[in-house]
Amino acid sequence: MTAPLPRSGDPGITDALVADHGLSPEEYELILEILGREPTFTELGVFSAMWSEHCGYKNSKRLLKLLPTKAPWVIQGPGENAGVIDVGGGYALAFKIESHNHPSAVEPYQGAATGVGGILRDIFTMGARPIATLNSLRFGDLDSPRVRYLFEGVVKGVGDYGNCVGIPCMGGEVAFDRGYEGNPIVNAMCLGLMRRDDLILGTAEGVGNTLMAVGARTGRDGIHGATFASEELSEDSDEASRPQVQVGDPFTEKLLLEASLELIKSGHIVGIQDMGAAGLTSSASEMAGRAGNGVEIDTSLVPVREPGMTPYEILLSESQERMLVVSKAGHEDGVRGILEKWELEAEVIGHVTDTGTFRVLEDGTPVADIPARPLTDACPTYERPGEEGAEVRELRTADLSVYADPPKDLRATCLELLGSPNLGSRQWIYEQYDTTVRGNTVAGPGGDGGVVRIPGTKRGVAATTDCNGRYTYLNPRNGALAAVAEAARNLICVGALPTAITNNLNFGNPLKSHIYYQFREAVGGMRDACAFFETPVTGGNVSFYNETDGVAIYPTPVIGMVGIVDDVDQVTPHDFQEAGDAILLLGTNGNDLGGSEYLYRIHDLVAGEPPRVDLAGERALQHAVLALVRSEMIRSAHDLSEGGLFVALAECCLGRPRTGPGVGASVSLEDALKDVPLLFGETQGRVLVSCPADQADAVRSLAGDHGVPARLVGSVESTDVGLRIETPSSSLRFGLEELASAYFGALPEAMGQLSSVKAAS
Repeated sequence: MTAPLPRSGDPGITDALVADHGLSPEEYELILEILGREPTFTELGVFSAMWSEHCGYKNSKRLLKLLPTKAPWVIQGPGENAGVIDVGGGYALAFKIESHNHPSAVEPYQGAATGVGGILRDIFTMGARPIATLNSLRFGDLDSPRVRYLFEGVVKGVGDYGNCVGIPCMGGEVAFDRGYEGNPIVNAMCLGLMRRDDLILGTAEGVGNTLMAVGARTGRDGIHGATFASEELSEDSDEASRPQVQVGDPFTEKLLLEASLELIKSGHIVGIQDMGAAGLTSSASEMAGRAGNGVEIDTSLVPVREPGMTPYEILLSESQERMLVVSKAGHEDGVRGILEKWELEAEVIGHVTDTGTFRVLEDGTPVADIPARPLTDACPTYERPGEEGAEVRELRTADLSVYADPPKDLRATCLELLGSPNLGSRQWIYEQYDTTVRGNTVAGPGGDGGVVRIPGTKRGVAATTDCNGRYTYLNPRNGALAAVAEAARNLICVGALPTAITNNLNFGNPLKSHIYYQFREAVGGMRDACAFFETPVTGGNVSFYNETDGVAIYPTPVIGMVGIVDDVDQVTPHDFQEAGDAILLLGTNGNDLGGSEYLYRIHDLVAGEPPRVDLAGERALQHAVLALVRSEMIRSAHDLSEGGLFVALAECCLGRPRTGPGVGASVSLEDALKDVPLLFGETQGRVLVSCPADQADAVRSLAGDHGVPARLVGSVESTDVGLRIETPSSSLRFGLEELASAYFGALPEAMGQLSSVKAAS
């Protein structure tokens, strides 16, 4: 077979050009060895994209292999568009989380919108209909005009895209901290439901079968988006990188969703994959690699929306709402007919071969011919040296005893914390999302976890996203443990059995020793927690190089966890329900201020040893709370996390979202702790529950049977009582209206001057 020749007008291959493509000299030498010749410009672009961190996972793959990925209920683990688990009754759940951090830092609306679009396509290419989305967002402090601009744009992009496609948002999380000042974190998660028999994989099966480009036409937007996502940002990134940000069209996405699901059921196709990161290059080479086959594509056949596009541009474009379909030979007209029904295009662009190569032509002339396996499974991988930074060691070992002393006005401090953007209600965000479209939402945003019903059954699927970047910054292994443990607590509080996770690992530059140390330790913590809780990892995403001008974000290993609800009628709210009910605390209060919101908000400090995670204690707590929910002994359950006991009590009184006056509570705490760690400490492994007063002894007994400490701490009261808290040294009284003003007004107040805010220069 004739080797490709350089195209007229293509630049010559130089050391500078290789470096511009993000390839090291050693990697370029490996390319020369693989090809046995110098690559063409097009081939260099292909290697650059597929060997980028975003596609090739070259600095993470070795460590990711340590994660537990198998269980009897796992149908499809890592390596496909999304993970899939069995949820019973012949149904399967596809789910995954992905990042769109760099694009959102440059163009927040489109960056976030196309992040949602991409994760939707990952789900419906598995044969599953998307049933819900979640998100995990991080920004700098909201006193910055630029941060407010980014925050508003991301929230609007997430909401507009999901609302237009008609997928409910069932939950998520958001955090504000100077640790994310330069780089926002925008992670989007999606769940999809299918009959188990409808599962389809992204493989190029069947030599002679046809490759077809389906959906939107290819443009010049997003070229080298995968490489862009695999490098640090700088002050100049906004303008320089904006052309690498994709532009989404949710209305086309909706048509593509319906057309793809119909195609999958039609019997006309054997494989389908989203043209996501690295566009046509990644979809074609990955599909070929999974099947052990080759592909041949002619770029002159690819439908484009701009004249004069080169093979380089066509192969690496990340234009949205496109799929690569492998049609059975002779079924091409059937594929076209379905796409025409949905007012979309489907064009033959190539075929499956037995050569094992990724071969690209331009109007019949070869421009690239690369063995498929080195582009995917044989991408070079590295294990880097990792050592903890001295600065973090010093922060973690800081003496926090002085901060445990009570402030001059403890009551005012309580209200200030409750009104922190990190702890206040997220209603300002999720009221911009459609949370009930399709009619299967059982529990939407604002509580511990979202729940959607499996249609036609009493069963449901619950999901949550969780991580505390400060914890992981101060102690990466324990921070990852805490993220998995909190996700599990959120699910058991709504009555779901934690079943599996997808992860989004957001870190800085892995070539820096302290960053690689953070990553290695976090993966180790995640491995330990997931193995202990029997929640295998079915896939996810690694996002490195989240740095601006050399300053990295906090290490942020976001956990997207799903669980199964046996009976949606038993889904438990987080807020107190009826006056006269007993309030019990499961777990034990501790002296944990390290990494807390109290330290950050009141003392402008990120320091100390974050709360330790007792895996055995967490597992016992999971079993105890699930037993309480299923026995219908309790009326509410709410886990304690950021903000500690005081914030949890206030949330239990106020409800989600605020639709009424709420209920009051009287609580007496007899712990031998100072008020600050008692009220604001973030000790792990705790859940507040309420139950009818005559069930309190039974609740304590059942919790004790599971080895979980449980004690009566108070009672639910009428609205006019408000929230009363007695400690050994203080007596606090709050009216519900002042609590509500602080809690529900936190984000609207922070965003009050936003309407005319432009991006800060």
